[in-house]
Amino acid sequence: MLDEARITRALTARGITPDPRQREAIAALAASLGARQHARRAWSGHAFAAQGVYCHGLPGRGKSLVVDTVFELASCRKRRLHFHEFLREMNRRLVTAPRSDDRLGDVSKQWLDGIELLCFDEFHVHDVADAFLMGRFLDTAIGLGTCIVLTSNYAPDDLLPDPEFHERFLPTIAQIKRCFTVVHFDGARDYRFGGEPAEVPRFFAPLDTSSENALRTIFASHEPGAKLEAVKLSAAGRPLEARAAGSALLWADFEQLCVVSRSHLDYLDLAEQWQGLIVDRLHTDALRQSHTLQRLIWLIDIFYDRKRALFIASDRPLEAALSGLEGAHDLSRTLSRLAQMQSRTYRSTLEATAADDAPEQTADA
Repeated sequence: MLDEARITRALTARGITPDPRQREAIAALAASLGARQHARRAWSGHAFAAQGVYCHGLPGRGKSLVVDTVFELASCRKRRLHFHEFLREMNRRLVTAPRSDDRLGDVSKQWLDGIELLCFDEFHVHDVADAFLMGRFLDTAIGLGTCIVLTSNYAPDDLLPDPEFHERFLPTIAQIKRCFTVVHFDGARDYRFGGEPAEVPRFFAPLDTSSENALRTIFASHEPGAKLEAVKLSAAGRPLEARAAGSALLWADFEQLCVVSRSHLDYLDLAEQWQGLIVDRLHTDALRQSHTLQRLIWLIDIFYDRKRALFIASDRPLEAALSGLEGAHDLSRTLSRLAQMQSRTYRSTLEATAADDAPEQTADA
């Protein structure tokens, strides 16, 4: 049975002693899941207060860590995904769904079929179209009795902050506050900062011969048979010119990745095709353009969520260049994630694949 003690033990094994808010979330998660494991009953469309848990707070306070631990331990039909990934799946289904009086509701039911526990990481609502979709989806999920867990940098009242549209989302905000246990992760510590640096550096500055050589070494170490030559590719149907591409690692310039017009769909596609990405020739003055900055944030979010490797060469240290910039959503989360991506605690799928492919050492070696 999944209870508070079991969750706490799992976190302790990872070197985490839960703080008061994390313990509050653990209790709420255990209660919500436990209620559903014992209540296998039909739902009439009216959910009780423990429908799910909404965890919000500043970046790096352990929201995803707690939720991911619970998700791994839960023995039910479950799914966890990043919010960008969910929006892509829903929109793809809506395009092909047959017409009906409630096509969004029908697609939501189809998407939720068989899922008892649903975890959304980095839940946010900035766009009115996403707000409409999410409102109807939550209506459907709550009516079906699906246990839903959300992590977010935003309190429910701060969702869809645009004053022109915020009022339209108030019914969904009220529903979240009524049907979810809302836990504010207000700890002082950002767990992603202060980690021991990675053995091999992943970010480089300035853009000089040393950085170029370091990137060549990284590419060659993961792609020993690949040629260092330009190649034309595509990301979500849009053309992309790369400096080199292997089976696991892609090397492309920042201009191609983030200055030209792209969306989060491009980065989801790249993260599905490659285990790692080298972002080269990042001239930080370009980040003063809000659209360019937002694209970099999307790229980092998606590659972090998929545990992909990210190597970046910029004209000056990236964190210093990003600090204080405005004009894009969730920059503080990006800075927190960049800190972890440079530490030993961040183990990417690229490194895991390389370790699996390495020849075993024999006793005579």
